[in-house]
Amino acid sequence: MKVTMVIPSYWGRAGKSGWRAGDAVYDHPTPLDAEGTLRRAVQSLDVLKATDFRLVVIAVATASDIESQVEQRVAEIIKSASLKNGVSVLLFGASHLREINRLLASTGQQDYSGLLKLSGYSDVRNMCLFLPHILGSEVAVLIDDDEVFEDPEFLTKATAFIGKEIDGKTVHAVAGYYLQPDGDFHVKKQLRPWEETWGQYPLMNEAFDRFIAGGPRLKEVPFVFGGNMVVHRDLFTVVPFDPGVIRGEDIDFLIGARMFGFTFFLDNQLAIKHLPPPKTHPAWQQLRQDIQRFVYEKAKIDSQQPAAEMRRVRAAELDPYPGGFLKDDLPERIERSCRLLSEEYAHRGDTVGAEESLNNIALARDAVPQDDPFRRLRETQRRWQELMRDTAQSEARLPFREIIEGKQP
Repeated sequence: MKVTMVIPSYWGRAGKSGWRAGDAVYDHPTPLDAEGTLRRAVQSLDVLKATDFRLVVIAVATASDIESQVEQRVAEIIKSASLKNGVSVLLFGASHLREINRLLASTGQQDYSGLLKLSGYSDVRNMCLFLPHILGSEVAVLIDDDEVFEDPEFLTKATAFIGKEIDGKTVHAVAGYYLQPDGDFHVKKQLRPWEETWGQYPLMNEAFDRFIAGGPRLKEVPFVFGGNMVVHRDLFTVVPFDPGVIRGEDIDFLIGARMFGFTFFLDNQLAIKHLPPPKTHPAWQQLRQDIQRFVYEKAKIDSQQPAAEMRRVRAAELDPYPGGFLKDDLPERIERSCRLLSEEYAHRGDTVGAEESLNNIALARDAVPQDDPFRRLRETQRRWQELMRDTAQSEARLPFREIIEGKQP
């Protein structure tokens, strides 16, 4: 079974205040003049016993004018990581993507170029699927650069069930989970009043207790961690991440997989240590992105129509998380949480934070898609599947593979 592991690495401008209006928003992009977490993640691969896989590191920039710097920085880190176990590491960046899109255009496939981008979580995750496909892999293993491997058997566990049948169902994808710095899987955080009302962390922990803590080892699950995900080619050549989702793309991918009849199982022995740096954006901005995400996903679930080879996914089957945010009380939850957050900012004398928190309430109404997000998903899926079919044969994949493998530092 041929396996490709993919690690996207997000980088921003140098300096403490390296974000500018118009730059992409990610949780904690590494400033160009900082060490970051990528080297640590790559070096931790040495702990793995099974090494029959290739690693691709995707260099993602928050802005187009720093793409070449980001690519050079990531290349330097890959070179200096000095893996001892012989794992092959490839770099993929904006320069590779430009060549791939030029190749698509030159062969009359320019309609596909819009599917392949390095801007936004969903588009980056789609590259995490496209690259294993081009490299001829049956399995894609998605990892993040703020994690470290501690379990020598991680890869053996990751591939133990993928593509096989469990209780009469094919395992199309496997979700692992995160261990926090203290070794526990719960989200431990002193909740402020607005966070208690929003309820995201309590619902997440409820879901973790239900699906991670208890047996059996493998069970179908309503959530998935994007940085610990194993996807079989039968799934990743058919269903993409939805570019309409700006964050929470991992769980949305699970929802899309279910809609198209695929299964997602959680393996409660497949863990990875998660050591994220502090998030760099204010609470009101992080909440805004979550609001936009849940409003969009709810609209997509609500707009489902009968379609061939698809099944209807209901919010209740995604309980407790994310289902708790996909029901009719979402607008009320948004308004109460934003008002409490605004009061917190006002109490601290932060008028901008207070105003932006209240703006989230109006923006939540505007976030409801005017078009049909379910129809849009089906159209994106159709184009994605066609792209995968047109590059399925080894002869068709070869020019793309040469771009990836031949353009290495």
